[in-house]
Parts: sequence; structure tokens; C-alpha cells
Amino acid sequence: MGRFLVPPDVIRSTPARLTATAAAKLPRLFLAAVGLVYILAGLFYRDPWKTDDVTGLATMLTALSGQQHAWLLPQIGHLAQAQDGPLVTWVGAIFIQTFRPFFELFFSPLDSAIIASRLPNILWFCILTASIWYGTYLLGRRTEAQPLALPFGGEPAGRDYGRMLADAALLLIVATVGIIWRMHETSEVPAVIACQALAYYAVARMLDHPVSGAITLGAALGAAFLARGWVGALPLMLAVPVIFLPGGLLAGERKWLIVSALICTSVILLWWIPAREFGTYWTTSWLQWTKHAFSLPRLHAWINVARDLPWFLWPTWPLALLALWRWRGWFRAPHIRIPLGFLVAATLVLLFNTDPFEPEYSTLAVPCAVLAAFALPTLRRGVVNTLDWFAVMCFSLTAATVWLGWIALQAGWPHQIADNISRQTYGYDVHVAWPATFIAGLGTLAWIVLVHWRLHSHPKGLWRGTALSAGGLITTWLLLATLWMPVLDYIRSYRDVSASLAHALVLYRQPGECVRTLNLGSGQRASFLVFNDITFSFDSRCTLLLQQVSPHSLATGTADYANHPALWQGRRGPDRHEMFRLLRLKPAS
Repeated sequence: MGRFLVPPDVIRSTPARLTATAAAKLPRLFLAAVGLVYILAGLFYRDPWKTDDVTGLATMLTALSGQQHAWLLPQIGHLAQAQDGPLVTWVGAIFIQTFRPFFELFFSPLDSAIIASRLPNILWFCILTASIWYGTYLLGRRTEAQPLALPFGGEPAGRDYGRMLADAALLLIVATVGIIWRMHETSEVPAVIACQALAYYAVARMLDHPVSGAITLGAALGAAFLARGWVGALPLMLAVPVIFLPGGLLAGERKWLIVSALICTSVILLWWIPAREFGTYWTTSWLQWTKHAFSLPRLHAWINVARDLPWFLWPTWPLALLALWRWRGWFRAPHIRIPLGFLVAATLVLLFNTDPFEPEYSTLAVPCAVLAAFALPTLRRGVVNTLDWFAVMCFSLTAATVWLGWIALQAGWPHQIADNISRQTYGYDVHVAWPATFIAGLGTLAWIVLVHWRLHSHPKGLWRGTALSAGGLITTWLLLATLWMPVLDYIRSYRDVSASLAHALVLYRQPGECVRTLNLGSGQRASFLVFNDITFSFDSRCTLLLQQVSPHSLATGTADYANHPALWQGRRGPDRHEMFRLLRLKPAS
């Protein structure tokens, strides 16, 4: 249970009020079903989409291609991907190399590689959920976090109370709106979130087992650095001094942080020393990327943060703020100080980030979910019921909206909605994928059953609201991942454009002729590599040029080579802002 250093007279002022019936055990089968549906829906049977998703896969395939130092230094073909770190590339390449031969029994080599590259997301999700559950359980069963003892008994046992809080924290991280798509990307974001959750568990573990906790913390810090460099590691590294400041129960364990620091430093140097030796250009570019990732706070960036962050962290951020208010006299207690330390550090790094967006917002997800869980025992019954009703109405409406949009796509009714959708999906061949529709129907039925259970069984468990929020978000995500996945693939995938470009190169490229690019983004470059193994040269003497322009600039003549005849041009059907042109130019002198 750990040491208890809070005076007994303070215990009676704890804001938590809970009966044993409210801490009833959540069925493990429900938790398992929630986790499986969450991570499997939308993970497979789709193309890698532009930017982060396809970029991660491209670095993995480049590493497996045998290109020099591509295992040590992530790159997309011949282009150095000098940002983030090598961890996602390493893990993904290992999974592809291990599992692709099995998947090739049923799928094409490309689709087999895509499927195998997504398996690490299951690993990151397992680390995230296990860490946040066990970390919250360790904190929730401690004496400092226990609810007020009732006059005639009936309060929950310490372990039951800790388990209830752990279940709530897990459901709240699953219910966090902003991370659900990011957890399905082949990118560094799922790894960073998993490392943060592991660091949180490690600090909680240090209260009772300082050695194993310190070792785990060092590994988590080092892994976060390998996943996303200083951008990923700084929120964790800065959290440690905040949590271990004098005056808290963890102050006595500070000596074990030396072990964490040594492990973290060793992990970083084991990669950085050979990286510096074999890739001076890569590491120099990486340092430049890191330098430009941070700056003094800018008003414009924070206006965007204030606009986007509330929906990204919904529904945990209001409950997290409420927890800080209700437990305001308990900031020395580990169950508040530890998640608050991670929250403060992540917010501080976010403040000094040059262009913060979802990958940076994700570092707030774990501490907000934990604090939100500790807010639940402080809520009155009426507030809890209100939150339940809000979850029921909100997610029933979103599920109905997804179905209505799909019906409009298929049937052309309601007309206004159908017209709006058709403009966004120009050229899409409308069809019904019956297996996906059947799964969507089952998911909707499961949501109806969950709502019926809440309305008619009147469960006493305090986790019922979090179960509704998690179930509602997963239902909405499942509907998007089934009904709308063919449309989303059509809108966001470069498979068809890449195939068309590959055919054009077969027709027009002469033996030994190289192709260079102009204004081609890393996501587009990665897509052409992944789908058709098209690589580009940096040699200015290449006579073939693949140019990325906007149709508007081409029509107005403001684009480079606007009047030059194109051997080939193409774009994704619904994209009105992006076009590719293949030109043949005179050799540079």
C-alpha cells in the first residue's frame, strides 16, 4: 500500500464520496470487447493515407530494401526523413519482415506489407491500456486516495476502489476523441502516447518498488526519445522534477532517478553515436528540425490551440479541471501530483512548440484521462446522471448522422446532404459493401443494447458514464471504419495516382533516365514509393521532372513550367488543390 504521510485530520476532508455498490466490478469481458473493437476497427483493409500514415510505412520499406544506413537513419527512398526518431521504423520493419510471408499466402506483397506494418499499433495500444490501468490502480488503492469513511460503513474496500478508478481511466483514454484516429496511424504518435503511459505507470510503481519503477521509467524516457526525439521526450523528462519536488511522497525516492537517467542516456547514446558517425547530414538535419520545433510562444499558434484542443481532449479535460479543483488540498498526494506533473510538463512544452497540432496535443491525453478518473468519486449523483444522458444523446446523434450521410451517399436522399457529399467525392463509384454494412449494423445494435441497459437497469457502478462515452465513440468510429472506409480510401489514398504515374514512366522514361521532383511533399513522395516503388533523384541533370502544382496556379500561369507540355498529369479525383505533372526538360548545363 505504500507509506502514508498525510495527517489523519486531513483524511476526513477528502472530497471523494462513494459507496461499495458504486465501486462494483466492471465485467472484464466488456473491457476486452471495448479494447478489441477500438484498435481493430479501421486498422486493416485500407490504404495508408497521405502524410504521417504513409510516411511511416515508407521508412519501414526503405529500411528493408537494404539501402545504406536506412535501418539506423530513417529515410524515404533517397530522401532523409530527418525528424522524429528510428523506433517506429525499427519496430515496424521487424513486424513486416516477420509477418509479411504469412500474409502473402492470402494477400498481394504490397497489401501484406501494409497489414504487417499496422501490427505494432496493437503493441502500442496494449502498452497504453495496461500502463494506464495498472498505474491508476496503484494510485487509487492508496490510503490518500480513498473516499470518506461512511458513518455506518459501506464504503468500498481499497482494492475495489482502485480497480474502479483504473477501469474508469482506461475507458476515458479510449473515449478521448482526438487520439482515436492517431492510434491507428503508422506513425510515431501511438508510440509516444504508449511511452508516456509507461512512464506514468513507472512513477506510480516507484512508490512501492522503486528499483523496478526506476528501470521502467528510464526505458520509457529513452523509448520516447527514439520515437520522436526531444519533442516526444521533453514532456516526460520535465515531468520528473515536477513530480519529485520536495514535499511530496515521492521526494524520498529521488535517489533512484539516477538509475532512470543512466538507462535513458544509454538508450539515446547507443543510437546517437553510430548515427552521428554514419550520417552527418542526417543528424545535422535532425538537429535543425529539433531547433525549429521550438520557439517562443506565439499568439497565432495559441489561438489555434485554444480552438482545437478542447475537442481533441473531449470528454476528459472538463473532468480533469474539476479534479484539480476538488482535490486542490491534495496536490502533495501521489494520485494527484503524478498526473498533474505530466500535465504541467506537457502543457509547458506545448507552449513553446513552434506549430503545435495533434501529435503535440496527444501528450496531454494520458494525464487528463487519469485526473478525470479521480474526479468521478467527487461528483454528486445528479451530475453523474447528467453526464450519462449527455453521452447517450451526443453519441446517438453522431451515429445517426453517420448513417444518414451514408444513406444520402447511396440513395441520393436527403438531396442537400447528397449534393454536399457528391462534391467531396467526385468520381467515386458508389456501391454497398455488404460485409462492412453488416458489421456496422451489429455495432449500432450493440450501442442500442448498451443504452437500453443504462436506461432500464439503472446500474450503480460509477464507471457507467465512462462506459457510455467509450462505447459511443467506438460505435461512431466503427461506423466510419465500415460504412465510409471505401470513400475515405478514395479521398485520401494515392494508389490510383501512383499506378497511373508508374504506367507513364514505363511509357516515357528512357533507359538510364532519372526523375527529379519539384515541390513534391514527403507524404506524396512516400506514397509513390509505397505503392509502386518509385524513387526520385536529387540530380539537377535529370531530364524528367515530376511537378506538384495546384490547378489554380496552373490555370493562371503562375506555376513553374505552366506553359510546358506535360507527358502525363494526374490527381486524386476529389482533390481540387493538388495536381501532378510529368515533364521532360532539357538537361541542365
